[in-house]
Amino acid sequence: MTITAALVVYAVTWFLTFFVVIQLQTVTQSDIDHVEPGTPPGAPANEVVGRMARVTTIWATVIWAAICAVILSGWITIADLDIFGRMDQ
Repeated sequence: MTITAALVVYAVTWFLTFFVVIQLQTVTQSDIDHVEPGTPPGAPANEVVGRMARVTTIWATVIWAAICAVILSGWITIADLDIFGRMDQ
């Protein structure tokens, strides 16, 4: 695995993890019964993006390390994912 590939895998992992983390423990404006005019009731009531980014970085690093360990160990290879048997040719 090259450094560029590792960075791309980390970036993809970070953003996918962020999209999961951003949904956790979100308090909407309708939850606190105070909807600002011009905003949807499902909009977040408070901004906690910094905390979510820190949590995302921790979890994404753990997940990325596990993915890199599997890739570098050769435990799962491309040939293992060849369900149609096209790589035997």
